[in-house]
Amino acid sequence: MDLFKAIQELYAEKERLERVIASLEELQRSAGAVPAIGKTVKRRGRKFMDPKERQEVSERMKKYWAARRKDRHKHTPGQGA
Repeated sequence: MDLFKAIQELYAEKERLERVIASLEELQRSAGAVPAIGKTVKRRGRKFMDPKERQEVSERMKKYWAARRKDRHKHTPGQGA
C-alpha cells in the first residue's frame, strides 16, 4: 500500500469519526435539555444527618478515640503518669 494513500484514508476516517462524534454530542445536548419522565435526581455532596444520627455518631467516635488513647498508653512504656 502506498504511504500517501494510507494517510489519505486515515484522514478520511478521521473526518467521518469527527462528524459522528459531533452528531452524538448534539444528541446528548438536546437530550439533556429535556428531562426524562420518571427519572429521579440524585443529590450530590454530603448526606444529611438528623440530630439523633449525629448523636449516635458522636457517641461511637468518643468510644473509638477513648479506646485509641487507652491502647496508645498501653504500648508506650515510660510515657504518661
